[in-house]
Amino acid sequence: MSESIAHAPAGTPAATLPGTPAGTPQAQTRHAGDTTGAILRLAQPQARWFLPGLAAGVASMLSAVALLATSAWLITRAAEQPPILYLSMAVVGVRAFALGRSAFRYLDRLSSHDAAFRQLSLLRVGVFSRIVPLAPAGLADTGKGELLTRLVRDVDALQDLPLRVVQPLATAGILAAVSIVGVWSVLPAAGLTLLVSLVVAGVLGTVGSGLIAARAERELAPMRGNLTGQVLEVVENLDVLTAFGALPGRLTALQRADDLLRQATLRRSLGVGVQGAVLSLFAGAATVVALFIGIPALAAHEAGGLAGPAFAVIVLVPMAVFEVFGMVPAALGAWREVRSSAERVATAVPAAIPVEIPVEIPVEGGTVRTRGERAPVVELSDLGASWPGATAPAVTGVSLRLGPGDRIHLAGPSGAGKTTLAQALVRFLDYTGSYTIDGVEARLLSPSEVRAVVGLCEQRPWLFDDSIRQNLLFARDTATDEELLAVLGRVGLAGWAAERGGLAARVGERGALVSGGQAQRIALARALLADFPVLVVDEPTANVDEETGDRLVRDILATAAEDGRAVLLISHTPVPDELITARVTLAG
Repeated sequence: MSESIAHAPAGTPAATLPGTPAGTPQAQTRHAGDTTGAILRLAQPQARWFLPGLAAGVASMLSAVALLATSAWLITRAAEQPPILYLSMAVVGVRAFALGRSAFRYLDRLSSHDAAFRQLSLLRVGVFSRIVPLAPAGLADTGKGELLTRLVRDVDALQDLPLRVVQPLATAGILAAVSIVGVWSVLPAAGLTLLVSLVVAGVLGTVGSGLIAARAERELAPMRGNLTGQVLEVVENLDVLTAFGALPGRLTALQRADDLLRQATLRRSLGVGVQGAVLSLFAGAATVVALFIGIPALAAHEAGGLAGPAFAVIVLVPMAVFEVFGMVPAALGAWREVRSSAERVATAVPAAIPVEIPVEIPVEGGTVRTRGERAPVVELSDLGASWPGATAPAVTGVSLRLGPGDRIHLAGPSGAGKTTLAQALVRFLDYTGSYTIDGVEARLLSPSEVRAVVGLCEQRPWLFDDSIRQNLLFARDTATDEELLAVLGRVGLAGWAAERGGLAARVGERGALVSGGQAQRIALARALLADFPVLVVDEPTANVDEETGDRLVRDILATAAEDGRAVLLISHTPVPDELITARVTLAG
């Protein structure tokens, strides 16, 4: 629990503690998170994209079976030495089906993968757009490695739904039906045998594989996420782990996670092997039964029984059909993996956005001044805020007034809620009490509109592994190099940038090639480029030495004073009275 106590520096007026402004918070509609079913529906391409690939796949498989049947008929018939005219149609058919199999196979791969990749891009954007409203406050409990796996590996795995699940099942079903009808038309008993063999092989292959590999297939995605998270943690904290002698233990845990993943992969492979063995067994059984059924019919050929070429067809066609039908158990195994990934993607977003997180929705109630105009008046009255899942508010009872040109120092011990307040001011967290911008309640404004006016220089500025130029341009992508150099000069980095080779110099991964103070100055330069009328600076001295911190605070406040910006400086370290207009202290 925290309360605000205003202390004015010598010669300056105390911070104003206004009453609560009128206004009723607007009810916000909070969307439900994606269910597993919704994720799976989003992963399946639209019919106009998916059906051409399915049609080509079916045509390719039918061509393969027809090629074998026609070839068997042609060879057997040719052995009877009929006039060549009787064989010409079969010869053309063999060539046509051979070419058609390859051509349709190519079209299948081209169309089906194009459809899957198109839908994958829509799915990725859809999942990301659901996560954005939660960031950063709503993702505190999700590890970076785990989140990375869900956004990349698990989303990528969903492309298997159309490619390895839906299309193989549909293709195998259509092909099996057509083949059974074809064999049945030649010899009903052989058609029935093929039908029974396919059903039994499908059931036994699926059950056998499921008993061996179903659990492994469901666990693969979580295991990959766990391994990725542990690898990322070790890599990011290698120096700390080494310094404290904890690296061997972490590497041992990493090895255990890798062993579990390897074992699950082997169990899945064993299941695939069992599927193949069952299908091969019943493919042979169907052929043997076709022989036993067909031989008596062949012997009765003179009495209207089965002809030799037709006998070859009913004996050999099951081999081709089972080769295609082998996709069914594999597709069911892929389905378990896809569903597991879909569940993980769905749970990346909670069933409903926590009430502590404001939602980005169209709202009415007023507008605020845009960038480039005078700083608006920000007033807080009895403001409180909580983190998602917390049992008690992180900060309460904050009241202050921040007007044009004001430079307020917000102090307090660690844990008093200073960073929580900063997150609430830029609407990463919702709030209780009142928070107005030029008299307009912040709840009546969309969070993005608030962030267009109130900018945050975070405690640990994120720097991209790119050049100084690119780390500045994303704040205002129309800025010229002259403008970028000018803003670097304003924050005291012009000489430093020149020594490093100019704007093209890289800052390293997460700013590894710059110091803490330089990172804070780059963050300030970005805020100046974005031209925020109100600037919240969160603990700029947290990662620098005392002397550097003093210079940094002076530069921040002096730069803000030149532009008439309103600044809320959050810092646990003392700030000279002459640099600020008021103080607010949070009591922990």
